Amino acid sequence: MRVVIVGATGNVGIATTRAIAADERVDAVIGVARRTPSLSIDNVTWAPVDITSDPLDVVEGADVVVDLAWRIQPQHDEAVMSATNVGGTRRLLAAIEQHRIPAVVVASSVGAYAPGPKRDPRPDWAGVSETWPATGIRSSAYSRDKAAVEAMLDAFEATHPATRVVRLRTSLVFQRAAASEIHRLFLGRWLPWHLPRVVRVIPAPRRLIFQATHADDIADAYRRAALDPSARGAYNVAADPVLTPQIIAGAVGGHAVPMPAIVLRAAAEASFRCRLQPSGGGWVDMALQTPLMDSSRVKSELGWSATRTSLDALGELLDGIGDGVGEATPPLHSRRTVARLRSTARRSGRADAGTPAT
Repeated sequence: MRVVIVGATGNVGIATTRAIAADERVDAVIGVARRTPSLSIDNVTWAPVDITSDPLDVVEGADVVVDLAWRIQPQHDEAVMSATNVGGTRRLLAAIEQHRIPAVVVASSVGAYAPGPKRDPRPDWAGVSETWPATGIRSSAYSRDKAAVEAMLDAFEATHPATRVVRLRTSLVFQRAAASEIHRLFLGRWLPWHLPRVVRVIPAPRRLIFQATHADDIADAYRRAALDPSARGAYNVAADPVLTPQIIAGAVGGHAVPMPAIVLRAAAEASFRCRLQPSGGGWVDMALQTPLMDSSRVKSELGWSATRTSLDALGELLDGIGDGVGEATPPLHSRRTVARLRSTARRSGRADAGTPAT
């Protein structure tokens, strides 16, 4: 079996590439990314391709294409993000149609869902199923793009019934190797890597309740969805337990402080507009409004289960942020790599080494 993985070097991408490449049913994996990593993985050939502009003949001959390509930054330029997230997906689906690829698995997210419940009085309620509307949160660019891709996949399924289309609606995804990337994408360069205990205050709006899953478990779900010929449609994927500000505060040795959601959003939006941190108020809206997800379908139909708890995944991420770790791919490079390149640039008189060469 030949598998093409688009967006193969990011947080989810590198874990999924490893998982699929290690499966004995897979003969070859083509890892597609804008920038070729220095990392070597058995059974994987890297292909430097930009899905927004390059020809996409790289998918030719694939038994399944896994689309994980997604841009979270620059949030100050939503058109750039949408060019990859929506435009890139559209171009990729056209290539899949052209080359008659029999199956495609696409990265969706809890962020695709319309506002929904966080809690339910029924004791057996596990979250919303995959039938919950995937129409997004209007104030979040990330969510709007995810909803647009969901609508695109609906249309593609309707006109290409012979193509097996799968979408995974995943929770937040954490792992140690993604620590530097997550810090850059969501916290920015001004927030220190090590926070003194006295400032470890976790805002606690009433609806700040969410799910998280370790990247290796998310990768296993993608492996199963890609290689199981019976997998079709949408699957929610999330580990237990549900995370709250109180649980997070306990994990970091901090304090959960009640805060009105409007105050948290205003602070996030103001600091974003002042370019003190890179995440706007739409991310707060999405965190507060998206529902909790029931993962029963992926468990019963694909045999998936999380091997690590959401607390395990969060703990790995926090430890990794403190250590400034990363991975040998351009999206996941560690802060030490950037510091080394900047030091080299200063010694050589160069001024353009803010990111590693790829």
